[in-house]
Amino acid sequence: MMTIDWPAVITGVGAGIAVSILYFLGLALSVRLALRRSRPVAVLLPSAVVRIALLLAVGWWVTEEGTRGGAFVGYALAFFLVRFIATLMARTPGAKEAGCN
Repeated sequence: MMTIDWPAVITGVGAGIAVSILYFLGLALSVRLALRRSRPVAVLLPSAVVRIALLLAVGWWVTEEGTRGGAFVGYALAFFLVRFIATLMARTPGAKEAGCN
């Protein structure tokens, strides 16, 4: 019978939520900055590299180099949950008036 390492799952979810929020806040900030520049790639590319590196590095650390499956599952689920919430917030009709977009 397979057992689930719940402390690892909870650790993965907690770290995943924190890092995913930073990821999407960084994305929102870089898009805002890029829209004001004549060369947006100069903002978007370094931002993407830093955000992706942070996401992968923390994921690697939380899962203890990929050996804790429960932490990986929790981390991935947290990312997709935060992504879902971020896309809902971006599509909210009142978001543009509030300055979120």
